[in-house]
Amino acid sequence: MLSHGLAETTMNLGSPIPALSAKDQEGQQIDLAAYGKNGFLLVFFYPKANTPGCTAQACSLRDGNAELTQRGVKIIGISADAVSSQKTFATDQKLPYPLLADSENKIIQAFGVGGLFGFAQRSAFLFQDGKLIWRDPKGSTKDQAKVVLDHLDSLSKK
Repeated sequence: MLSHGLAETTMNLGSPIPALSAKDQEGQQIDLAAYGKNGFLLVFFYPKANTPGCTAQACSLRDGNAELTQRGVKIIGISADAVSSQKTFATDQKLPYPLLADSENKIIQAFGVGGLFGFAQRSAFLFQDGKLIWRDPKGSTKDQAKVVLDHLDSLSKK
């Protein structure tokens, strides 16, 4: 039954951002659909805060944040970690964007990226004006920012 539910919730190009919310690392409730209503929103998922691959992915986006922001991209990270773990991760890695604590797995399931033991599968989704325009089902680690910037470059050439 669980896999059937996930199959129905896989995000396809053109899908809207799910109208779900969760608390960020500061304990503030963020409504995903409202946050990404205008412009670009990159939503990336990672299995566990402060682990090697997740840190590489988050730091790639931290290091590319200035250029992504300049291009109008907002970033939001999501895992099943608790608010306190997200806070530690954001502080330790100097992450300049919100990290949502999806401890109930509602957002993870809505995106169809649920993994073993309730962890999110590493992945990334780019929305424009609330609609999915690109996804990276494997979620790059060290070069996540470059992959997104390359995709934005390909859009501007069309």
